[in-house]
Amino acid sequence: MDSHHFRDALRHGHPIILDGGLATQLEAQGADLSDSLWSARLLIEEPDAIVAAHLAFYRAGGTVATTASYQATFEGFAKRGLDRATAEGLLHRSVELAERAKARALDEGAAGPLFVAASIGPYGAMLADGSEYRGNYGLSVAALADFHRDRLRVLAGTGADVLAVETIPELEEAEAVAGLLGELPGTAGWISFSCADGARLRSGAHIEEAIEAVRDAPGVVAVGVNCTAPEHVDELIGRIRATTSLPVAVYPNSGEGWDAGARCWTGAPDGRVDGDAAARWSAAGASLVGGCCRVSPSQIEAMAAALGATSGATSGATSGATSGATSGADATQ
Repeated sequence: MDSHHFRDALRHGHPIILDGGLATQLEAQGADLSDSLWSARLLIEEPDAIVAAHLAFYRAGGTVATTASYQATFEGFAKRGLDRATAEGLLHRSVELAERAKARALDEGAAGPLFVAASIGPYGAMLADGSEYRGNYGLSVAALADFHRDRLRVLAGTGADVLAVETIPELEEAEAVAGLLGELPGTAGWISFSCADGARLRSGAHIEEAIEAVRDAPGVVAVGVNCTAPEHVDELIGRIRATTSLPVAVYPNSGEGWDAGARCWTGAPDGRVDGDAAARWSAAGASLVGGCCRVSPSQIEAMAAALGATSGATSGATSGATSGATSGADATQ
């Protein structure tokens, strides 16, 4: 990993536009994600679909493509009969597919710079039972570090610009991944928490406590929230900025809720992730702004335009980029 270009972009202070829900866009393209691996299944069966989804977000003005590795774990692949070497190859492929989309976007005229963030989802995502929306796994920091270590090491060894450690619901897991980043000199990563409201993680820990636990760890270049209802983001930005001077990343979901038992979304999105929201969050101090579950390329396009940060290869190039519907609790992917 060579993170210096991404670190430079953070230092310059201009808004960095993240992508939206990768699984959302994949389903809009016709992919069936009713599988315990969710979007990671397509690393095996439909890699070109992943490239197309990344490209839709780049064309919309996103400057960061988040890889389809959120749900890609050694344990999950082993359950599908894939050996360790194959699983490692698929982790590398997740980055290579995003890099392919980036190259094409630049060829089409995207202003750049464009980046690739290697997604690292929480322990609960591997369980495929909605546990990432609860936390409180009952595992020690050391056990959680053991779970994350090899995947983090592999992704840090790719061409990704930054690691996106995301949808973290509990303090122990945050401490585990922050410690692992310190084991990999030169690696850059952001840690993003999933929150229940404007003050607390899904597990109940206060956001200030979580930020304090990771802010001084070597390699942590930003902190923030994702897979969180958009109405909580303003308060969370204020609490995070009062706790650290690190750049803040916010990429909420649409505001709908995931019913893990019925495997469906509930509620209505009500347009709460849009250009006005992006402008407000940026003014409040967020440096990286985007969306996750149920946030489409058209919404990212509106957010990029509002922040004056459009880098899309083609104006309005969100054909086919409807919000779609995700099939699992694959929060950001």
